Amino acid sequence: MKALQYREIGAAPEVVEIPTPEPKPGEVLLKVTAAGVCHSDIAVMEWPAEGFPYQLPLTLGHEGAGTVAALGDGVTGVEIGESVAVYGPWGCGRCIKCAAGEENYCQRVRELDINPPGLGSPGAIAEYLIVDDARHLVPLGGLDPVQTVPLTDAGLTPYHAIKKSLPKLAPGSTAVVIGTGGLGHVAVQLLRALTAARVVALDVSEDKLELARKVGAHEAFLSNGEAAGKVKDLTGGIGAQAVFDFVGVAPTVATAGACASVEADVTIVGIGGGTLPVGFGALPFEVSVKAPYWGSRDELIEVFDLARGGHIDVHVETYSLEEAPRAYERLHAGQINGRAVILPNG
Repeated sequence: MKALQYREIGAAPEVVEIPTPEPKPGEVLLKVTAAGVCHSDIAVMEWPAEGFPYQLPLTLGHEGAGTVAALGDGVTGVEIGESVAVYGPWGCGRCIKCAAGEENYCQRVRELDINPPGLGSPGAIAEYLIVDDARHLVPLGGLDPVQTVPLTDAGLTPYHAIKKSLPKLAPGSTAVVIGTGGLGHVAVQLLRALTAARVVALDVSEDKLELARKVGAHEAFLSNGEAAGKVKDLTGGIGAQAVFDFVGVAPTVATAGACASVEADVTIVGIGGGTLPVGFGALPFEVSVKAPYWGSRDELIEVFDLARGGHIDVHVETYSLEEAPRAYERLHAGQINGRAVILPNG
C-alpha cells in the first residue's frame, strides 16, 4: 500500500510503498477514506535528533476516518464495511482515567509505550490503518468522512478546552480565540453554538480573520501588540472571561494573559512552547491557566452530534495521497485556510 512517511530527521515526508498490514487479535483494519493534516505533525518533523521520541520511519496522520476492512480475532462491536472515525489519544483502557473515557489522560501510556496513530504508531495518511481496539472507533452515522475527519482533533481539542470554561461564559461575557486556523475556526463555531458570549478572534492573517468572521466571530482583529488593548476597550476595561490560545508561542501567550479579566480562564492549546508567568500580581486575581490535551471519547461523540445538528462546518482543502507532501508545505507556510484533508483512496 501507499503511505506518507517521515523517514529521516529533518527530511520532508515521502509517499512510499509499504506492506499492507493485517489485523492481529483485537485489532481492526480500516481502509482510509480521509486523513487530516495538523501542525502537530510539523512539530514532530521539526524535532531535533536528540530526544526524538518516536521510531522512524513513521506513517503520519492522527486524524483518520475510513471503512472497516478486516477484523482481528475476538473483535466485536463493529462490522465490515462500517464507516467510522478514529479516536486518536489511545490509552490502556484499564486505568481510572480510561475507565471514564478520558484516554487522553491515561496514566499508563509511558509505562506501556502506547502512542496515538501518527504520533508514534502508524498513522492514517495511508491506504490502510490498523486501529488497536474497536473502542477507538466512533460510527459516522451518515456524516461525510471528509468534512468530519478534522473533528477528531481540530473539533475535539477545542471542544474539550471550551467545555471546561462554559460556567464562565454567561450572557454578557467575552471569549477570545487566538489563532483561527484549523482548530481556531472550529472553536469560534463551538463558542457560538454553546454560549451567549461575545466571540473575539485574533490572528496574524487577514484571510484567517475573514474565515473567523464567516463562521461567526463577532469581532476579528490582527494579533499584534495592540490586540489586548482592543479587547479591553471592547469590554469596558474588564477583559475576557475566557481566552483560548491555539498558537501557543510566546507573543500569543502574552496576549492571552493581557486579555484576561479577573477570575478568567486562560487555556493554552497551541504547542508553540510559550509560557505564561503565574503568581500573585502576575495576572488579574484568580485567573486560571490550563494546558489541556485532546479530549475524551464521550466528548468526540458529542462533537459529532454537534456536527449532525449543523453547528460545525469545517473549512477543508482536499489533496490526494501523492499531493500530501505539498499539503504539509502549504500548512508550514500558513497557506491552509481551515484544515487540509488527504484522500488516500480517492
